[in-house]
Amino acid sequence: LHMTTRTNTNGVWKIIAASSTGTLIEWYDFYIFGMLAKTISTQFFPEGNATAALLSTLAIFAAGFIIRPFGALVFGRLGDLIGRKSTFLLTLVLMGTSTFLIGCIPGYKAIGIAAPLLVLLLRLLQGLALGGEYGGAATYVAEHAPVNRRGYYTSWIQTTATLGLFLALGVILVVKRNLTDVQFNAEWGGWRYPFWLSILLVIVSIYIRLKMEESPMFSKLKLAGTTSKNPLKESFQHKPNFKMVLLALFGAVMGQGVIWYTGQFYAQSFLETKCSIQFEQSRTIMLWAIAFGTPFFLLFGWLSDKWGRKWIMLLGMLLGVI
Repeated sequence: LHMTTRTNTNGVWKIIAASSTGTLIEWYDFYIFGMLAKTISTQFFPEGNATAALLSTLAIFAAGFIIRPFGALVFGRLGDLIGRKSTFLLTLVLMGTSTFLIGCIPGYKAIGIAAPLLVLLLRLLQGLALGGEYGGAATYVAEHAPVNRRGYYTSWIQTTATLGLFLALGVILVVKRNLTDVQFNAEWGGWRYPFWLSILLVIVSIYIRLKMEESPMFSKLKLAGTTSKNPLKESFQHKPNFKMVLLALFGAVMGQGVIWYTGQFYAQSFLETKCSIQFEQSRTIMLWAIAFGTPFFLLFGWLSDKWGRKWIMLLGMLLGVI
């Protein structure tokens, strides 16, 4: 029994590592756009109104977030129909290709209005992919985890968001420190390198995920012929299920989303524009904050298995408000 338990535990850790690697890379892809918003605004919008260009770029950045719930619905449905593993691979390819292509789009001076429109299209594809990836990865790990350790095991997936941001910031700082400002901000300059690097990271992640097995829970349901025939209909037309959807969206994650994106993205803008802190300094402050904050995902995930999820979430939101 001891040997079986140890083998099962080792298997779960392999699953967590494979899932987390892919999800981390997806977050990296998603975040580099926001990290480079100021430079992107000068490349894909006409000169003459820097504020309007930056606001337009941030609007495109926001579009990726707006589309994420639809990605969760589309790929969540696919995950229920064809399995977690195939859906994982599809979201990775979609995200990696979209990110790489953003780095290949010529600037506004070369192709005019087509430049921001193409960036918007690819940003929407990124949002769809991330919406499917993040929920899918948490579900995949949860379906492998013992019931009494689900909070702790799935908390590793939550760390990928901060580690993806950490990786994005780190890559951008390394590139920037090895180039002059002119070289970095040129039309085909160093700001494109983090986008191009994405394709290599995705290839590594796809290789790892091809070795993954299908979720045992999904395999069991498929074998029994009891997988959902119409997941969206069952989620939204059955009152008890729809109540759970609303509870998850407005009760559980909306408050977290506000705190997270204010702390990670508006904080950067505030440090630079209001506190007059330079690009590298503000990003370094963010890196330290992320490094200190990330272990608490694991701590509170572990505590949620002992105390329950509700009070952990309430405590976190209370601290966020304070």
